[in-house]
Amino acid sequence: MNTFFCADACRKADEDIIGSGTNYSVYVLIECPYPWEHNAFKSRFFPKNLEILMAEVKRDKLPLRFLLITQNQNYKQNNRKILIYEKEQCSFINGYKKYEFDVNNPEKIAPMIKKYLAGDNLHTKTQNNETRDILICTHGSHDKCCAKYGNPFYMEAKKTISQLNLENTRIWKSSHFGGHRFAPTMIDFPDGRYYGLLNQESFQAVLLRNDNIKLLNQVYRGWGILPTCIQVLERELIFCHGWEWFEYKINIFNLEISSDKKLIKTQLGVLKPDGYQYICQAKLVKDETKTIHLKGSCNASQESEFLKYSVNHLSFKIENKTSISEKIFTNYHQKVG
Repeated sequence: MNTFFCADACRKADEDIIGSGTNYSVYVLIECPYPWEHNAFKSRFFPKNLEILMAEVKRDKLPLRFLLITQNQNYKQNNRKILIYEKEQCSFINGYKKYEFDVNNPEKIAPMIKKYLAGDNLHTKTQNNETRDILICTHGSHDKCCAKYGNPFYMEAKKTISQLNLENTRIWKSSHFGGHRFAPTMIDFPDGRYYGLLNQESFQAVLLRNDNIKLLNQVYRGWGILPTCIQVLERELIFCHGWEWFEYKINIFNLEISSDKKLIKTQLGVLKPDGYQYICQAKLVKDETKTIHLKGSCNASQESEFLKYSVNHLSFKIENKTSISEKIFTNYHQKVG
């Protein structure tokens, strides 16, 4: 009997989990009841016409990620909710735009998604981002760590949200979205940030954004709107600015990756809510001390290398006069590692 748990191995190795938030332009979240198969899209209540559509999306290499979600509350088999989170289409962004639909028959899901992909005007329930959607992977048939850690965390997280009276926050059980070894792992929409190795203390800090920012050093996987290789840079910027960073918008002006992937140069444009801008210039290097070899899932037959980076050089260039402390720009010009 296999008693190996990838999440336990990750904890034992003290892996730095930053740089594991996968990057997609569009997430399509489809309400579907349990049970879920190892391949969630072969599950009992997953409509066949939607399976065909997914095959077409894969063939055309569209940057969509399909996920199943459920809350297991007062479920009516034919009534389904569809949430589409689309990366903002503007120069500076800080997350995803939401489209929300309700259908009264699972067979209507695929035609609705086809209309979205065709760019047709859709009558949605809402397009605002006031509601926050928290996804917790509980897909135990895909990896047992998501059952061992994901399911109990989901139940406690529901209680935490209720106790905090967060009326505009919904929490969902989700199918596999990667990072089994970080269970319990989650995605926070509409910003699209990934977290892992959570407990209720760190979860509450993420929800309220008013606790010790350094908690993110253990649980932050990265911002899904960014390439994984530079997500460690964004974490540095979080620590530099504090929780107010979550209100900022960014734009990637430049990204250069060496052929051996040991050196990365990038420039990020940063836009504050008050309209002021600056350029962040950075060099990242492969961190040999953090790069690790582990089994990426409970069922993996062999270990894989998980490449880690450190911020080697970070500087700022003011584009407009800004109210951010001058100390940040004059003194926060560092080399580490």
